[in-house]
Amino acid sequence: MEMNVHETSMQEAKTVVSPSGQQHAGPSGPGFAGPTMRDVAARAGVSAMTVSRVLKEQNVSAATRERVLAAVRELGYRRNEVARNLRLGRPSGTIGLVVTNLANPFYSRLALGAEQIADEHGLRVVLGNTGEDVQRERALVDDLAARRVDGMIVVPATADHRHLDPAALGGTPVVLAARPPSRIEADTVLVDDFGGAGAATARLLAEGHRAIGFLGNRPTVFTGAERYRGFWAAHEEAGLTPREEWVRRGPHDIASAEAAALDLLDRADAPTALFCTNNRLTLGAYRAVRRLHSGTALAGFDDFDLADLLDVPVTVVSYDADEVGRRAARLLLERLAQTPEAPVGPPRSTVVPTTIVRYGAGGA
Repeated sequence: MEMNVHETSMQEAKTVVSPSGQQHAGPSGPGFAGPTMRDVAARAGVSAMTVSRVLKEQNVSAATRERVLAAVRELGYRRNEVARNLRLGRPSGTIGLVVTNLANPFYSRLALGAEQIADEHGLRVVLGNTGEDVQRERALVDDLAARRVDGMIVVPATADHRHLDPAALGGTPVVLAARPPSRIEADTVLVDDFGGAGAATARLLAEGHRAIGFLGNRPTVFTGAERYRGFWAAHEEAGLTPREEWVRRGPHDIASAEAAALDLLDRADAPTALFCTNNRLTLGAYRAVRRLHSGTALAGFDDFDLADLLDVPVTVVSYDADEVGRRAARLLLERLAQTPEAPVGPPRSTVVPTTIVRYGAGGA
């Protein structure tokens, strides 16, 4: 669920009708967080302390307990665990996860991996999506810190990460995923972008292709830059130089990738193969190849559902996106568990490996 970073503290008095049909006066409006323990106490005709004792399952008469629990049900009261933990000086029990594009299956898998580890340790994940907008990222991160999350996992949308320094966030630990730290030190989980792109390009070259086009993210995106570097290195290893006129660095979704691929393939000297830096670009290129009936070979970073059902062969760089989230969550938990007597030490970096999978003619 995406967080709303703008809140209001306005409250207004309003009559609230309980599920039983009874009415009581209580705060409502945009800033109303629900009935309080005092509301429950007033409904049950007891003190707030008695309500607290009932909720803690301490010694209270059966009649009083039932009266309090009935008031809890009628009012829909829920104890504010975050506020309670803050009062007691305990952790909030939540970690923040900030990603750049939830429409990309990679980030949903990353989130599932992080949630798996968090759940194993009794923690909950609060998810925010930046849409690659730096200002939104700053707002989300600041809001998470203000909510006193125990720590954060962030996929940065910018090349300057100073606002993600724990010192700037009141000491909140931060782990970066998919992109390395810049101008700060932080634990990091990366994918082998360079090696995977190089291996996929080398596969195309080994199949005899000497005219390979490139569809990738803009150069300022770390993953796109590393995958382009791997693409280039594979050519150099084969004693070749990629042709700049076959390179398109900027497509960001299926539609823009299809348009870029159509432009490349509608040339007298069209490339015989295309390498794409993520699965959305591969699907866009596939649409162009199918539309033109060109028979162009395809390779791309990221595996994707139904790749084996495409009617053209495709080579993909596969890796465990869930593992990126799992590793990031483990690094964060280790930071949270450190003590002055047992510090974790300097920032750590881990790389999730890639493999090459071939779908279609020839098999994997």
